[in-house]
This record gives sequence, structure tokens and C-alpha cells, in this order.
Amino acid sequence: MEACLAVQREVEKILTKFRSIDEHTQRTLGQLISDVQSIRDELSGVPENAELPATQVILLTQLSKRVKEIAGRIGLEHKDLHSSVSKVGKSIDRNFVSDFGAVVSDPTFEGPEKRSQLNAVICEHFLRQGMLDTAEQLIRDANFSLEKTQKEPFLELHRILEALKKRDLFPALRWAELNREKLKQQNSLLEFKLHRLLFISLISHGIEKQSEALNYARNFGPFAQSHSKELQILMGSLLYLKQGIHNSPYSHLLDPIHWADICDIFTRDACSLLGLSVESPLAVSIRAGCMALPPLLNIKQVMQQRQCSGVWSAKDELPVEIDLGSECRYHSVFACPILRQQSTENNPPVRLLCGHVISRDALNKLANGNKLKCPYCPLQQTSTSARTIVF
Repeated sequence: MEACLAVQREVEKILTKFRSIDEHTQRTLGQLISDVQSIRDELSGVPENAELPATQVILLTQLSKRVKEIAGRIGLEHKDLHSSVSKVGKSIDRNFVSDFGAVVSDPTFEGPEKRSQLNAVICEHFLRQGMLDTAEQLIRDANFSLEKTQKEPFLELHRILEALKKRDLFPALRWAELNREKLKQQNSLLEFKLHRLLFISLISHGIEKQSEALNYARNFGPFAQSHSKELQILMGSLLYLKQGIHNSPYSHLLDPIHWADICDIFTRDACSLLGLSVESPLAVSIRAGCMALPPLLNIKQVMQQRQCSGVWSAKDELPVEIDLGSECRYHSVFACPILRQQSTENNPPVRLLCGHVISRDALNKLANGNKLKCPYCPLQQTSTSARTIVF
């Protein structure tokens, strides 16, 4: 991010300079054109073979000199601008390192099994995006197979989402009715939101679809207790059908954002029902990688300069802490308060008799033989009394 900001500052400097030169050039050339036009009008009144008056000769000489000076000055400014533009390229080269492979300490994607898993993740991403032809081509080119049962959920998901984007609610409604019990177990609001949106689309036509809207309102029966307040608002909107909902206190019901919300709700609930993540794993991985790459490149460069590259060993850990933000936290992570390290399978958190929790490595370092004194309280205990805990 810092590299992008540095390049952006350079670009902003160039744009500011370009705008300044452009304004100055337009103003100077405009004045020059006006002067040339003025002298041309004066000369048009002189007979063709007549000798020019001395004053007009002087004016022409001065104007010719001005034209040459201004042309030369504009050329110099343009040359200076060209050199400034070239600095942007140097700034990009200086702030961005092209050797991204320097931060890879082991062959992460080597081997047929890993390559097959990577291809499957990429293929799943294409299926999520509805790029069915691209996914099929990848399957053929990579020479791996994807079960039909793996494709079908994505095909149906994409088909329903496309219908929702076209404001066709019926495919989503049929899907919600078929999966009603499973959605109830997840406390999903999808079916109610779909019925609500379809009711709103009916009343938006005004009095001509009043009877159809009233008949459709019977679908709200199963939601009478759980959504009574929202149903009262919907029923109250019927009083304004004659003048139009858009001219009533219920105009907020017609906000287009409800259509965007229903797409998000359907995607979230459908993915949860199918045991899939709402976001594409490939998209999340790339976003996390883009955030983690700059600090990793910086620490790699520092290690190379100080000739301590061995610090970044083949262990399954990073040399610096990478904070990807709360949106990339999917489970609890324990960090040892003594060693300041995140727990791993080989270094799990352990609970002492006093209730304090530290890592296994910290326990081994603090233990004196079989005796251990808690680093936070005076309780003496044995190292074997510590118990591994799972968050």
C-alpha cells in the first residue's frame, strides 16, 4: 500500500504540473492568436503593392520575435514535462519489486496433488462467477475431472442470481420453498424477504394490481408472528395505492437497494446451505496475498542486506506478523503472552493449574526440571499438570 501511495504522489505531481502548463499555454497562445489576428485585420486594409508604414513593420517584427520566443518556451516546458513523466516509471521500479518468488521459501504448489487442488480452486472460482465455458476449458487443459455433483450447485446458484438481477423472483422463491426446513434451521429470512419484495413489486403498479396484491398477501401467513411489524408496514402501504407509493410515506419500500440486498441474502444462505463459503476462496487468498506481500518483500530485503536469510527457515511460520484485518479472521487464534507467537499444532496452548494459559514452548522454557512457577501469579506447580486446550 505504501508503494502505491508513493507512486500516486508522483503521478499527482505530474498531473498538477501538466494542468499548470496547459493553462499557461492556452492563455499565452490565445493572446498571441488575438494579436496576430489584429495585425492581420490592419494589413488587410493596405493595398497589395503599397509599402507598409514604419509602425506596422515594427509591430510585425516584434510579433515575429514574440512568436519565436513563445514557441521556444513552450518547447522547453514540454521537454521538462517529458522528463518529469519519466520519473513516474523510475518511481514504479523503485517502489515495486518484480521478484515476488523471493518470499516463497518452499515449493508450495509443486507436485501433482497440489497442482490438482489449485486447479480445482480456480475452477470453482470460475463456476461461482458463472464463467462455465472457462471452467470447462480449464478442466480439459489441466486434465483433471470435476464431478457433476460439484458443478450443479454452482450452476443453480448462478441461474437464480441471474434471474434476481433481472428482478425475476420466482426461481429463488421455488428454491427457498424446496429448502424451507433447512433454511428455518439456519434462522434464514430469505423466503420472507422474497415474498416481501414480490408484494412490493405488485403494489408499485398502483391501483391496477390492488386485488392481485391482496391475494398475494396470504403468503405472509406463516410469517405473521415473527415479522408482525414489517407486515403492518406493508399493509399500511395499501392505503396509498391510488396516489402512488412513490408519493407516500412508504416510498422507502421502492428503494432499489432491496434488490441488491436480496442477492446478497440469497448468496449467503445458499452457500451456507451447500456448505460453501460466501466468498470465493481464490478471491480471498489473492486479496490476503496482496496485503501480505509488501511487508514480506520488505523483510526479505532487510534479511538479504544483513545477510541473515537463515532466519526465514523452512518452518511453517512467517518472519513478521501480518495483520489482514477482521474480515480475514475465520477462527480464534491464540497468541502466547510470553513468546508472542501464535499457537500451532506443534505448539498448542496449555492451561496451568492457576488458570493462566501459555504456549507449550513457553512452558518448556519456563520449567525448571519438573517444577514450574506461573509467570503471572506465585503458584508453584509441576509442568506435567498443564493441560492442552482447544479454542
